[in-house]
Amino acid sequence: MIDRALIGLEMEPFTVTAEAGRLRFFARAIGETNPVFVDEAAARAAGHPGLPLPPTFLFSMELDGPEPFAFFHRLGIDFARLLHGEQSFTHHRTAHAGETLTFTARVADIYDKKGGALEFVVRETKVTDAAGAAVADLTTVLVIRNG
Repeated sequence: MIDRALIGLEMEPFTVTAEAGRLRFFARAIGETNPVFVDEAAARAAGHPGLPLPPTFLFSMELDGPEPFAFFHRLGIDFARLLHGEQSFTHHRTAHAGETLTFTARVADIYDKKGGALEFVVRETKVTDAAGAAVADLTTVLVIRNG
């Protein structure tokens, strides 16, 4: 069982810069056909200062931290028993290529179901820009199958 005392634990913040080439690759990989996500001129014509981040790209950027698995290790989560249950995003504004974003994750909740057979960890990540303004909030629900 994951220690409920870890609720509220905040991980060390880290920064990642959104790189245009990677944004283009991601947009193509998810089948995005809107040219604003791959063509700088189309993005500027649409009023963006550069390529906008596709809405779910922040999830990928969160894995770019210096220790992408530190959250799981800190909670003692066994990857063999881990399922990704849910992901949601609340966007406060669109981020663009070239921006450096800060990710700060915390354990929002830990609970179980089915008599402890399934444990749920809710991770909330705040994404801010270089000025500290909110860009997005990510919520991830992890499911751990217990023996």
